[in-house]
Amino acid sequence: MPIYEYRCDECNHQFDVFQKITEDPVSQCPECGGPVHKLVSRTTFVLKGGGWYATEYGNRKPSGNEKKASEAKSEKKASASKNGKAAAA
Repeated sequence: MPIYEYRCDECNHQFDVFQKITEDPVSQCPECGGPVHKLVSRTTFVLKGGGWYATEYGNRKPSGNEKKASEAKSEKKASASKNGKAAAA
């Protein structure tokens, strides 16, 4: 069940509520009875296991075409720096 975070407009009391997605949002502060609004906060959602960017994509070895393109880019930077020009990224 999702956890929603609310803040009271009158007393600034901040609180969390476990609610089903289909439930109506909270409209009153449990402390003072004033109007509340839902906050948008960062999630703690983390993808774990194989096949995700952090574990697989960043560690993959370049294919033949990608390796050639990378080498060509390196050679271009080296020749530009020899000529006194700034290398473009």
